[in-house]
Amino acid sequence: MKIIVDAFGGDNAPAEVIKGAAMAVEKLGVEIILTGNENKIKKYAEENGVSLDKITIKHTESVIDIHEEPTSIIKERSDCSMAVGLKALADDEGDAFVSAGSTGALVVGATFIAKRLKGIKRAALAPVMPTDTGYMMLIDAGANVDCRPEMLVQFGIMGSCYMEKVLGIKSPKVGLINVGAEDTKGRAMDIEAYHMLEKAPIDFYGNLEAREIPNGVCQVAVSDGFTGNVALKLYEGMGSYFSHTLKGMFMSGIGGKIAYLLLKKQVAEFKKKVDYSEVGGAVLMGISKPVIKAHGSSDAKAFYNAIRQAKNCVDGDVIGEISRSIEQLKSDNNNAAE
Repeated sequence: MKIIVDAFGGDNAPAEVIKGAAMAVEKLGVEIILTGNENKIKKYAEENGVSLDKITIKHTESVIDIHEEPTSIIKERSDCSMAVGLKALADDEGDAFVSAGSTGALVVGATFIAKRLKGIKRAALAPVMPTDTGYMMLIDAGANVDCRPEMLVQFGIMGSCYMEKVLGIKSPKVGLINVGAEDTKGRAMDIEAYHMLEKAPIDFYGNLEAREIPNGVCQVAVSDGFTGNVALKLYEGMGSYFSHTLKGMFMSGIGGKIAYLLLKKQVAEFKKKVDYSEVGGAVLMGISKPVIKAHGSSDAKAFYNAIRQAKNCVDGDVIGEISRSIEQLKSDNNNAAE
């Protein structure tokens, strides 16, 4: 299996990308294609003793900056490391793509270079987040500020396929983030989406209030990109707040330090669960091949896990499962209309 990785995307590129790629080759048995400046990649690897075994390089000098217009990836920056990687994905040179670069550019590039799956209205960003009972996928987390009801239905189907095929959750429950539990709550879009999700080939939980999200009652939380991004940022912020507060409690005198020693194992497990680097990144669902958006501040461990996540998507045939589910939905809708 070949995974294409943007070597110059993210705050810590290319050093941490190269180290994460080498780790993936060693531990996962995959081959890696790095896109970016070949001289810089080879120089870093040589100076730091990082093996480039089973790693090939597609050379490009250009890099797209997070402050540039996302559409520049298909115009002025069509030769950047991200665009070259997506073009290689579209040309079947690799099985999946990983980048920690500009989110907007990745959404645009994946949509217009790698292309959406047949029948999918919009690609959606879908991070996997910790809950009381395990993990949950939030979809969409910011790619589509405005959505139509049928798009939310597709988000639910794609999220369900991922959680079942990659995380092994049988019949994951899919909830629609809303302002109340009743099916009459929310905007006209939410109400219509609710009734459409009831008929979709998923295990639909119903409306999901924000306070229920961390409880893990659902394994997929569906939303438009505006609401989803607000939920994601609040989730991340509260995680940082709790971690900071816990640290302050444990460092506040001898009693706190003794408590830390007694709870050291549990604290380590909690930190691991809320650490984004353990998951890898957000999946860009709805593209013809797996595309993973790694966190901008990813280190080698996070890049390794993003590559592992991409490999799991390929192994689980997530794209094929989504295609089959969308076709089933289309068939069910046609039969209902007759």
